[in-house]
Amino acid sequence: MENKTHRAFTFKRYGKQPQSGFQSITLPAPAADQLLVEVYAAGLNPIDNMIPAGIFKLVLPLTLPAVIGSDLAGIVVATGSQVTRFKPGDAIIASTFDSDYGSLSEFTLVNETAAALKPVNLDFIQAASLPMVSLTAWQALIERGGLQPGQKVFIPAGAGGIGSLAIQLAKLSGATVATTTSSGNVEWVSRLGADRVLDYTRQPFEAELRDYDLVLATLRGDEIEKYPDILRPGGRIISLVGPLDVGFARARRLNVIITAIVGLLSRRIKRLAKKRGVAYSFLFVRPDGQQLRQIVQSVEAGDIRPVIDSVFPFDEAAAALLHLQQGHAKGKVVVAVKPDLLSRA
Repeated sequence: MENKTHRAFTFKRYGKQPQSGFQSITLPAPAADQLLVEVYAAGLNPIDNMIPAGIFKLVLPLTLPAVIGSDLAGIVVATGSQVTRFKPGDAIIASTFDSDYGSLSEFTLVNETAAALKPVNLDFIQAASLPMVSLTAWQALIERGGLQPGQKVFIPAGAGGIGSLAIQLAKLSGATVATTTSSGNVEWVSRLGADRVLDYTRQPFEAELRDYDLVLATLRGDEIEKYPDILRPGGRIISLVGPLDVGFARARRLNVIITAIVGLLSRRIKRLAKKRGVAYSFLFVRPDGQQLRQIVQSVEAGDIRPVIDSVFPFDEAAAALLHLQQGHAKGKVVVAVKPDLLSRA
């Protein structure tokens, strides 16, 4: 397979006109620690639109043209010489984020350390929706946030892809969860497990919430500056949308000039947080197969379930990205790369 061409949805330049579309590409043979995977379905995430726009160009350099997408479910076709955990024929899920290999592609390469066996109780479309949102929620709430039973966490936009999964994980951790959504989604989000659901059109969260331990910032905009006011002293804001901070810049080994710029971008929220005795940090998710395996266990136990907004055929990948960009998806948007999956969805 490695010397044959296959279809992939790529972008050729950064900016407002990224020249995205299908093209035929080739893949090298898998490296010693890689899997060659036939992609069955690819889950989409907001960053899949942000990367071609150039928002992360300085901190996430890709070789252009680059294949869009990070989440996938598929079948292992071949393995590198040092791979021990997977074999051809295995059904897996993985995130290819922060690599040159995207998921909106008929085939792709996956690092062994980024993959986990697909949950046995999910089909490929459901499974493809999991990797990035579940890893993001895990790394924010559990790994960095240290969320404990009895603590209170605010997760805005509970109906979105990350929100709908993060609510479930927070509840599984024993936390009390508050979220926001539109009027029509209040009951639906409550069924995900949220203890308090605020209709953002009528109930400003900053007027309703107090003494929270953690905020998972999922929405871009000015409301991030209101989060310190709802936290108890010692609370934490973990942002998935920025502004970037110096800790992130140093972890990415960015140069001194970019690190200084990043410091300026986050100076205001850092100052507001310090004034209230709370902490702010930006989280950039990383692929982690070990964490995915733990998440798969929770999925197979029925404690976490995927939430799917819509499924698009591979030929309509551009429409799927546009639908996601409009910001009204209730759960995850998934692209069925294998056409026969649509008849089963």
